[in-house]
Amino acid sequence: MRFDTKIAVLLRDDLEMWQRLNVTAFLVSGIAAARPELIGETYLDADGTEYLPMFGQPVLVFAGDAELLAAARQRALQRGMRIAIYTRELFGTGNDVDNRAAVRAVPGEKLDLVGLAVHGARNAVDKIVKGARLHP
Repeated sequence: MRFDTKIAVLLRDDLEMWQRLNVTAFLVSGIAAARPELIGETYLDADGTEYLPMFGQPVLVFAGDAELLAAARQRALQRGMRIAIYTRELFGTGNDVDNRAAVRAVPGEKLDLVGLAVHGARNAVDKIVKGARLHP
């Protein structure tokens, strides 16, 4: 099935594996919160046990360097698209209040981005993550 929209996560290629997983989890929660219509139906097994719903379309994960993430952030903003971001400073905080304060303290062009996530029209998202490669 081909979707008209795309969910993409772009991660720094120099992160440790645990960081990549952690950042991805946080970033997609931002997409889910902002776009609840992307969430599918509750899952049921043959015994009738319910499981939480998930996105109804694939999430593509890409990797790139710091310059690529900064460029992707800029391209998304130029297109008026909202993005979820994760900065290096957030590895040292332990709660949402401190996370938001850490981001608020830095001008946008100086954010040390280690990840971002975006949802939108396929072609727009493709342009935002241009130059990134699919995460290995």
